[in-house]
Amino acid sequence: MVAPAAAPARVGRPTLLVTVLFTLAVGLGGYAAYGEFSTALNPARQAAPAVADGQPPSPEEIAAMVGRLAERLKERPDDAQGWAMLARSYLVLGRLEEAAQASGRALQLQPDSPQALADHADVLAMKNGRTLEGEPMRLIERALQLDPDHLKSLALAGAAAFDRGDMARAAQLWDRVALLGPPGSDITQQARDGAVEARRLAAQAPAGAGAAGPVARSQGTTQPAAAPAARVSGRIELAAALKAQVRPDDTVYVFARNADTTGGNRMPLAIVRAQVKDLPLPFTLDDSQAMGPGMGLSTATRVVVGARVSRSGQAIPQSGDLEGLSAPVDVGAKDVRIEISRVLP
Repeated sequence: MVAPAAAPARVGRPTLLVTVLFTLAVGLGGYAAYGEFSTALNPARQAAPAVADGQPPSPEEIAAMVGRLAERLKERPDDAQGWAMLARSYLVLGRLEEAAQASGRALQLQPDSPQALADHADVLAMKNGRTLEGEPMRLIERALQLDPDHLKSLALAGAAAFDRGDMARAAQLWDRVALLGPPGSDITQQARDGAVEARRLAAQAPAGAGAAGPVARSQGTTQPAAAPAARVSGRIELAAALKAQVRPDDTVYVFARNADTTGGNRMPLAIVRAQVKDLPLPFTLDDSQAMGPGMGLSTATRVVVGARVSRSGQAIPQSGDLEGLSAPVDVGAKDVRIEISRVLP
């Protein structure tokens, strides 16, 4: 997921819809008896309040709760639900290797559980560079054999179809998610938006292109799914005064969010990940790095581009992280210059 210093930073796909929705829910949600965060992908489960005043937990509180859960599982190693919770928690903290180990353990304990199969596929995809090809897809297919209406498996299967350019299949699967999902929920709305986007791209493809058409990056083509103008590019630099405060392997997140914050939505429209050693870093952000179908740069006219150095590797901003932001720029802007120059309080 780290782009070479000589090339624009790109992390390749807008299709891990399920992982993204889960991650956002964890970052803002509650923590139940075992330490599980709430998730949009399990509507049957009730979320507990994050803290007494209704505010989401801090990164320190999240890490502490995850630690307590891991300790508890040492005493109850056969608790499949606990391992699944731990895997999701590690995923949010960016600890992908540990997340894969935990979700694998949950699957060992429940080999015929569609949820365990889908969760492990989800984690493996994140760990393997956001690709659902190979073992993740095999797990998803097995989950759908066990339960053809399993919500998360349908959503992931749609993501895989989208990624290989089979827009008709992606739309079909996401339509099914929208039909089965809880009315008004995040996953239902995102699945509906994703199906619309898949149909839009299918309509743009040449007749007969099908799954091997120009949007199928898995077949070696380089044409992006994003419209040419729906991108922002430039260069990220680190202020000289802050270079002594970072390590070469510290994580750098480059992101763009809608400049219109009147609605209170500060969710990134595109995000990539690199490392301090890649700086100064040329970057390109476009719809291929969106956090879900229908959530990309093409939905905005002006954006704020930012870069943040995270010592912990977490996507959630923490005190002590280093950050730089641009002024609002038009989508389509080139040569946007950002200096990482301030320390978050």
